[in-house]
Amino acid sequence: MAIIQPFRAVRPTKDKVGLVASRSYESYSRKEREARLQFNPYCFMHIINPGYKYHREVSGENRFKLVRNRYLEFREDHIFIQDEIPSLYIYKQKTRKHTFCGILGGASVEDYKNNRIKKHEATIQAREELFMEYLKTVGFNTEPVLLTYPDRELIDNIIERITATIPEYEFTTTDRITHYLWKISDPETITAIRNEFENIGDIYIADGHHRSSSSCLLAENLKKDNPDHTGDEAYNFFMSYFIPESNLRIYEFNRMIKGLNGLSKEDFLIRLDESYRIENRGTELYRPSKKHHFTMYLDGEFYSLYLRKTRYNFTDPLRTLDTQLLYDTILYPILGIKDLRNDDRIAYGYGRDNVVEMKSLIDKGKYTVGFGMLPATMEEIRKIADEGLQMPPKSTFIEPKLRSGLTIYEF
Repeated sequence: MAIIQPFRAVRPTKDKVGLVASRSYESYSRKEREARLQFNPYCFMHIINPGYKYHREVSGENRFKLVRNRYLEFREDHIFIQDEIPSLYIYKQKTRKHTFCGILGGASVEDYKNNRIKKHEATIQAREELFMEYLKTVGFNTEPVLLTYPDRELIDNIIERITATIPEYEFTTTDRITHYLWKISDPETITAIRNEFENIGDIYIADGHHRSSSSCLLAENLKKDNPDHTGDEAYNFFMSYFIPESNLRIYEFNRMIKGLNGLSKEDFLIRLDESYRIENRGTELYRPSKKHHFTMYLDGEFYSLYLRKTRYNFTDPLRTLDTQLLYDTILYPILGIKDLRNDDRIAYGYGRDNVVEMKSLIDKGKYTVGFGMLPATMEEIRKIADEGLQMPPKSTFIEPKLRSGLTIYEF
């Protein structure tokens, strides 16, 4: 049984939505951020980068307070409006190759705590607590957690019916993605959607583990401060984008390593030979063709690595995951990389052209060796989450990536 909660979204006016909505702050280069901040006074980045107004960097609690101030200014200037009644929202992205469509609503903190919202990644306590303090100070959240559920015909039919009508928003961004938003405020439609989610059972976090855990911490914190707590307060839910499993796109992260842990190229290949059948593929770009098969780029040449299955035991769903396999057989025992989050010898890349980028960075001497693999599947993610296991960091790059400032959830 999963809960999806309507909420009163704060969102841009129709005439400014294309100017306000932005990608995540980190996805822009420094020059791109500067240009948007300089030439677009409505960009949401003015809220999350409030020090720009004073031409200085601001951090910690002072930044949190200024974020709150900038947000209130946007509301006072009527750049943002708030819907009068709680609603659900259908959000669609149309790219050149894919169309993503799901429902924005509140996910339940209780579902998260009771593992009806299942996780597949570990979180870092310090990051959880920092983001919780941020949320508590600013009083809103604008980055939905990406949740996925097994495809349901009834929900698909409702989405199809509503998206055949004129949207609340329709705008195209400079990355050639067209965005659409429909508001669902009809009580009967909301009830039908909520009842169907109650029949689903478990749902899964695709992206946003730290946002989920921080929202849970926030709810516990605010509950202690509220003697009249009922369980219906906005802080008992966190804004999420519910999308059917078939509509996700999952991509891989490549691994790039500095140095060979003191080994020569020849000694490194000999160590690899213990667990892999190695074939030199020359200078042409080469990608793996199946699971447990890696591409490696080293010293100007591509190699294919085929696992010798007699050397590895697939004892649980995690050990069958290629990112875990690479760690168990190469990164840790041969290259000495134990901490995948904090070891500065390892870097990650993603995207359709990342093999080309990986080759370029290694050719320039920034890294020594790179590894590529096939992306994880939703079935693998589900099995790992069901068993309470945790994937290595940077195991999946999942789309869609959602816009900040499109819908805002106030506590």
